[in-house]
Amino acid sequence: MSAEAFADRLLAWFDEHGRHDLPWQRDVSPYCVWVSEIMLQQTQVGTVIPYFERFMARFPTAHELADAPVDEVLHLWSGLGYYARARNLHRAAVRIRDEYGGDLPETPEALIALPGIGRSTAGAILALACGQRQPILDGNVKRVLARHRGVAGWPGRSAVAKQLWAAAEALTPSSRVGAYTQALMDLGATLCTRANPDCPRCPLSGDCVALRDGRQSELPGRKPKKARPLRHTVMVLAVDADGRVLLRQRPADGLWGGLWSLPEPASGQDVESWCVETLGRRPARVETWAAVRHGFTHFELEIAPRLALVPDSRCAMAGEGWLWYNPRSPARVGLAAVVERLLGRLTADSSSG
Repeated sequence: MSAEAFADRLLAWFDEHGRHDLPWQRDVSPYCVWVSEIMLQQTQVGTVIPYFERFMARFPTAHELADAPVDEVLHLWSGLGYYARARNLHRAAVRIRDEYGGDLPETPEALIALPGIGRSTAGAILALACGQRQPILDGNVKRVLARHRGVAGWPGRSAVAKQLWAAAEALTPSSRVGAYTQALMDLGATLCTRANPDCPRCPLSGDCVALRDGRQSELPGRKPKKARPLRHTVMVLAVDADGRVLLRQRPADGLWGGLWSLPEPASGQDVESWCVETLGRRPARVETWAAVRHGFTHFELEIAPRLALVPDSRCAMAGEGWLWYNPRSPARVGLAAVVERLLGRLTADSSSG
């Protein structure tokens, strides 16, 4: 199939079966596409939609995003995961405001120079919002091209990625680039799925190598598996007389960077001594909650929650990086999802007496 025939068949399918009313398609702009593309990295469309709508209602332009405190940005991102995306979005917005007057630059080189924007994201912004002929290679597109062209191997390997980029570049048409780009992503998301691809309905099935050779489950190649280590930590829910919970802001870099979390005693330190050291008071009572697991890309984290009641309000400490948080009247700060769950349990237990 020639590049022209590839695009024609894909576009004919898209016109009839593609997705045309996603929130970021209603008022297309580089800013709107950028936010949606960052949110969609490693996240399903159905999950992203409500987050996108809330985010855009609060930050309709790069100026509003840049002017907002990063805590508010993380608050609206809470639960979406991969929080470095939100921090990079905010950092990039500041540069867009200061260096480009609030408008995203319209060259791939300038976009890639911004935090959190890679080659595929830059291509998507320019193709979808500006109609530029730019190839993309997100996860869905890698799967479509690997199967159609019979490109073996894990796309994370540079040699495999090079083949896929070459295919993406060769197949991208000069006209209707935005529709073609959306069509390619839609095909991967709806028909050419990782499991149980719907090959009979695929417009590209006529010369798909994976279908011809029965290799749909083999292509694209999977990332080599590594056993994820299990790490352990203790988290303290220190609750004062007013029902407030002590939170600590994590460093900007690293796990849950910039989010507010429950404090963690040093390894081997008991909760009572931690309270004395940190709050200047012994807790009236310490309760042990059942451990919870939380999975990350490279490891599993087992959290041992400890509820420490510190009713003496004089122990309330203040200072940068610390916050007495009221779960019943929550501050607009970014919380790690597992911390939100633990705070929710605390509120539910309080309500039930």
